[in-house]
Amino acid sequence: MKKIYVGNLPWTVTESDVREFFSVYGEVTSCSIVMDRETGRSRGFAFVEMPDADALRAIGDGNGKNMSGRPLRINEAQERARPPRPPRRDGPPGR
Repeated sequence: MKKIYVGNLPWTVTESDVREFFSVYGEVTSCSIVMDRETGRSRGFAFVEMPDADALRAIGDGNGKNMSGRPLRINEAQERARPPRPPRRDGPPGR
């Protein structure tokens, strides 16, 4: 399975719209639009999971295609780099 990043989505797009767009390339195993916690609105990007061959076809053919007048940016999702956490202290604070 490959995870695909889909950027430049219209604010009004739904998960079913994204699933429908990617279904022409193969099986969509999961789809999630990233929402803003405070406003509840779409942040304009999503992640889609597909079998490897289908995902590569979607990336190659779908990148730059229009959805509601906006050219989509489609590429393989990258793992988010997280800064290392400081070591955890045992015991209650102030010790």
